[in-house]
Amino acid sequence: MYRVIILILIILSFTSCSKEKNVNIKSSEQINPYNLYQEALVAFENGDYFYAEKKFSEAELNFKIVEFSAKSAIMSSYALYGINFYDEALENLKRFLKKYPADKNVIYAHYLTAIIHYEQITDEKKDLKPLLEANDKIDFFIKKYPNTDYAIDLKFKKDLIQNQLAAKELYVAKYYISTQKWVPAINRLKNIIENYEKTIFIEEALHRLVEINYYLGLEKEAKKYANILGYNYNSSEWFEQSYKIFNKNYKPRKKTKVKKDDNFLQKILKKIK
Repeated sequence: MYRVIILILIILSFTSCSKEKNVNIKSSEQINPYNLYQEALVAFENGDYFYAEKKFSEAELNFKIVEFSAKSAIMSSYALYGINFYDEALENLKRFLKKYPADKNVIYAHYLTAIIHYEQITDEKKDLKPLLEANDKIDFFIKKYPNTDYAIDLKFKKDLIQNQLAAKELYVAKYYISTQKWVPAINRLKNIIENYEKTIFIEEALHRLVEINYYLGLEKEAKKYANILGYNYNSSEWFEQSYKIFNKNYKPRKKTKVKKDDNFLQKILKKIK
């Protein structure tokens, strides 16, 4: 009797294992990564990035071919970027670059990383950290992949960042001027001249240096900056302001207003009236 019970238990255990195996085989057969990817792609094209990200992630885990897994991972990152989940997207891109360093989409992963940092930039009165981080990421990309189409776009964005960094310096310099802290104000303005000479803020920075140095009695220094301003930007309003500092009786020329022709829409509106 004891032997019979043992035999039954052995048979039952084998049957149980066999059933478990069949269930596992069946469930693994049901998960088709190609279907998951296609489902994700449809959701992505319809703008449902949240669902698309979920399906791209599932596809990545189930693909046996590394190339397809990598493609799913980069698409998952873009979907996260599409719903403004910036931190999650950056984390996903970091994982992608570590896991698939030889993939053909590595360049795009670096580009998207730079774009995400760029899009988190606020105005010059707020935190400087996103500006500096975006600038570093863009510099890295331009240096590593200078001859790509992405580099052209990032060079343009770098110019905008440079303008914002200069704007930040000018904003701080003006604060120091308002509190009569002349040395830090001068240092900030000099930083604009030395490091952001291609930005739109260079003219005002030169004028402020003329203004401060003249006020402090450093006329020679003030004239030096006025000459630089006059030589490079003699038609600007900031040169005119600097010129007035040395010539108290100078009266600015009156600007003549040019009458603009009405555009096409305005002409139609006039006829209707």
